[in-house]
Amino acid sequence: MLITLRHALLVAAAGAALVQLTNSESFADGLRTPPVNDALVAKECGACHMLYPAGLLPARSWGRLTADLKNHFGDNAELDTETTRKVLTYLAVNAADQAGRNPKILRDLPTAAEPTRIIDLPWWKRKHERKDRTSPVTLARKGAKFKGDCAACHKDAAKGYFDED
Repeated sequence: MLITLRHALLVAAAGAALVQLTNSESFADGLRTPPVNDALVAKECGACHMLYPAGLLPARSWGRLTADLKNHFGDNAELDTETTRKVLTYLAVNAADQAGRNPKILRDLPTAAEPTRIIDLPWWKRKHERKDRTSPVTLARKGAKFKGDCAACHKDAAKGYFDED
């Protein structure tokens, strides 16, 4: 099963009126991006890991991530075709590059880049690596299992709040 990004974006455009969109906003000490507000996405994605807000990656990245769920970061997260289509539609419509939602996150990201990890975004690297926030000692102290374990340092990450404390 392969769902192309073009197909997903067409479906997303058709279904956009059904999805409540809220723009992200930057604030002085961090980022606010809408949390996932779709029960199916929350169930399927949140079953294995933190529920990452769709506004943290561009639509092309979500397309790439859902194209090979059989090998999702070493795990089999495969879904049936219809469920995959619904999840991808939600993620694509609410992605960082839709309706000017998250220009801060996309700054310095090459147009054709399809990062599959939030930690690969230039924005993430600027916010975390320059201040030694991802050293093994810091991660261990915070209880983070890996660099992208946002909730270890940002208590309201699943709600879309990424403050600097």
